[in-house]
Amino acid sequence: MKMKKRYLWIALGVIVTQLSSCSKFLDTVPTDRISDKVVWKDSKTVTLYVNSFYKYIHDWGNFGSQQSSGNLTEGLTETLKYGSYVTGDRYGSANILAFQPERFDPNGGFLGAWGAAYTGIRRVNEFLVSLEKYSELSTRDNLLFEGQARFFRAFLYFQLAKRHGGVILYTDMNLVKDKNKSSASDTWDLIASDLDFAASNLPKSWDNKNKERVTKGAAFALKSRAMLYAERWKLAKDAADSVLRLNKYQLMDNYADSWKGANSESILEYNYLATAGGPNHDFDKYYAPFAEMPNLGGAATPTQEMVESYENKLGHQVNWSPWHVDKGTTTRPPYDELEPRFHATIIYNGSIWKGKTMENSVDGTNGRYMDYTEHPRSEGRTTTGYYLRKLLDESNVTLDTRNSTQSWVELRLAEVYLNRAEASYRLGDIGTAVEDINTIRQRPGVGLPPKQGLTGEPLMEAIRQERKIELAYEGHLYWDMRRWKLAHIDYNGFRTHGMRISKSGTGFIYEYVDCDLQDRKFLKKTYVLPIPNTEFLNNSAIEQYDEWK
Repeated sequence: MKMKKRYLWIALGVIVTQLSSCSKFLDTVPTDRISDKVVWKDSKTVTLYVNSFYKYIHDWGNFGSQQSSGNLTEGLTETLKYGSYVTGDRYGSANILAFQPERFDPNGGFLGAWGAAYTGIRRVNEFLVSLEKYSELSTRDNLLFEGQARFFRAFLYFQLAKRHGGVILYTDMNLVKDKNKSSASDTWDLIASDLDFAASNLPKSWDNKNKERVTKGAAFALKSRAMLYAERWKLAKDAADSVLRLNKYQLMDNYADSWKGANSESILEYNYLATAGGPNHDFDKYYAPFAEMPNLGGAATPTQEMVESYENKLGHQVNWSPWHVDKGTTTRPPYDELEPRFHATIIYNGSIWKGKTMENSVDGTNGRYMDYTEHPRSEGRTTTGYYLRKLLDESNVTLDTRNSTQSWVELRLAEVYLNRAEASYRLGDIGTAVEDINTIRQRPGVGLPPKQGLTGEPLMEAIRQERKIELAYEGHLYWDMRRWKLAHIDYNGFRTHGMRISKSGTGFIYEYVDCDLQDRKFLKKTYVLPIPNTEFLNNSAIEQYDEWK
């Protein structure tokens, strides 16, 4: 959420400071005084309260720490390689888990969301119960506040449901200490119900003072996403249709702008401030190319597999076999032939970044290659021959003194089209599915030829491909592969690769290399993540998922 109004930022800072891990602001102040006399008589103070929920967009986004301990989940796919082999967030933990998925266990860990999500859910429920009990505001104001809160409750339950399926459902403060989990169906029902309420009561647009709050479009968009996971295809399609019927959002012609926020494609975003007090983030510092940050950067880099996923500008797959030869070749890879989204997503040898020609080679100056395990940490070097361009702020040339303010876009229109394409395919509406893919492919800044004559599995494969390319590094691929039940097939017994680039006269040698040095694995049981052991210490009624008994 972009909170440019000064009072909104002050409020968020105050409440977030007071809301400790144990919700001290709400726990330690007597309820009758905080609710009756301070908060619930004035819409301004209720606004300050609800503002604290907006931080969840950051927390669970790629610039936050909740989704996968501050790492990108693409590090568990074929598209991204973390450069370190030692344990640590943004270092080698993603690699270790990809090689040793047995490390998923009920003690929590890399993808764990249980504690943080339930802490947030409890705060939302406290708000909703107090709103109903104490509010002296108008009915319309109450519905606007309830709509925002229920959106965030759905958002948090979605984080749990996509990991676990059925979870413990709390919708009030009548907390039962010993309570078993509900079914997956009931969990998705609650998510859908909360989002339906939000969509029915939130405006299409807010006034200028509040214009970046959660809207009707955000509720519909999140529902279109959630219902794909629930395999409720008609609900997913209807929700996506509802977004499009608003006639509020448009695809950005320039793909490089589509994920940056503050534009016609953004449906829900969280923005940052350059001031010392923030909020801001340090994503650029960890993922920047060599020499931009002392002893930091290059945490994870795009793989050769990702590069080879891109079509050329004519919409054809490129034959990369001439670059898969022993001892390499001096022939430059066909980077210039690849479609625009490649150039907006990946920094490659010879590309321009921050006004410099990148040289992602051994001993390079602007960018530098190293073999995996050559150093414990990458410290700005790349183990694949590439760097991430997408999500980084090219205008920030002083990373050592200034944190990042690149916005996190949680929901954008391109995803909605792709959600509808998949739901339409599942429902047998082939025409809409193909049309939505082509809407993404044919927008002016991409300009790829349309897909034609696709049906059956080839069409579904085209939808998967378009999601992989269009939504690259936005946190979807790993979860998509899990919900499609393809991860145990595609992510077993494979390795990622890169280009080891070294100087040769006035040119370079490009050598196709193994970046993993061991096979990655995916265990079927990890499609459902376990309930953490800490839950069993306080809940005698909870039962572990069958996969983990």
